[in-house]
Amino acid sequence: MGTATANANLIRLSEQAAALSAAINKVVELVCAAIIGVLILDIWIGVFGRYVFELPVTWAEELARYLMIWAALLAVSCGVARREHVAVTALLHRIPIHIRRWVDVGIDVLAFAFFAFLLYFGIGMTEQGATQYATIFEMTMTIPFASVPISSALVCIQLVLLAVRDFVVAGLPADFAEDE
Repeated sequence: MGTATANANLIRLSEQAAALSAAINKVVELVCAAIIGVLILDIWIGVFGRYVFELPVTWAEELARYLMIWAALLAVSCGVARREHVAVTALLHRIPIHIRRWVDVGIDVLAFAFFAFLLYFGIGMTEQGATQYATIFEMTMTIPFASVPISSALVCIQLVLLAVRDFVVAGLPADFAEDE
C-alpha cells in the first residue's frame, strides 16, 4: 500500500510539473507572439517611413534589434518545454534505451549548467547595462540585457520541470517511449 501511495504521489507530481511547464510555456509563447507583432509593425513603419514617405525613422532599426533579441531568447524556453530544441539524434536513437535515458539526463544537466551560467553572469551584465546607453533611444541597456538572465531562468525552470515530468515517473523522455 505504501508503494502504491508513493507511485500515486510521483504521478501527481509529474502531472503538476507538466501542467506548470505548459502554463509557463503558454505565457512565454504569448509574449513572444506579442513581441513579433510589434517587431513586424516596427519594420513596416521603418520601411514605409524610409521608402514611401522619404522620412527615415531612426529608431525603427534599433527597436527591431532589441525586439528580435528578446523574442529569440524567450523562444529558447519554448523549444526546451516542447523538447524541440536543436539536437543531433541520429546516434542517440541507435543507443539502447536504458543507456539513452542516462545520456538524456546528462544532456539536460549540461544544458541546465550552461543556462545557469548564463543566468548568473547575465545578472551582472544587466546591472552593468545600467551605465550604458542605447545609441538612439537614450535609454539604459538594462532592458535589452535583461533578456539573457530572464530567458536563462525560464530555460532552467523548464529543464527542472521536464526532469520531474520525464524522469521521475516514466524513467525516460516521452518522445523516446514512442520510438520503441
